[in-house]
Amino acid sequence: MKRRAIGVSVAIIGLLAFISTAYAGSNGYEPVVKAPDTITAFINDIDHTNGKVTLQADDIEWYEGKEADKMFLEREPDSGLDGSPDGYYIINDDKRVKTLEVDPHAVVVMQIYDHTGNIYDITTEWDQAIPLAKFEAIYDKKDVLDVSEYPYHLTIKDGKVVKIVQQYIP
Repeated sequence: MKRRAIGVSVAIIGLLAFISTAYAGSNGYEPVVKAPDTITAFINDIDHTNGKVTLQADDIEWYEGKEADKMFLEREPDSGLDGSPDGYYIINDDKRVKTLEVDPHAVVVMQIYDHTGNIYDITTEWDQAIPLAKFEAIYDKKDVLDVSEYPYHLTIKDGKVVKIVQQYIP
């Protein structure tokens, strides 16, 4: 019985991923523009210490489109593929994690997350602005959709994160 429940759950998640990808492909996805004050990272943890919110961030290099294909072919020449399999490529050569303070008024922009706790309600909706407190809550909730598995573009001004943008992964 437990095995069947797991199988059904995997099938539902697969269907959800297919639907989300189909929806994403039809809605004019626009890559985040690279800027000198923005880094791309996986957020490993969010913490409250002495009234401050901090992120544990692992910087990555994020590539899309032709740039992703070029980097993929350079780094994985024996793959047998003509380019990156999914249109993006991540390089994470430096696994060091750094602590970044988050401005309490930081803008958080999501593409996909658990709105209701029901897997059927999860859809990709571009550039949904949410409060920082909401981001913290959904970051810690991993039972339906784990947003910690997505990279984020972090804009840093005066040493603090002022904008957090979730990168959609097809």
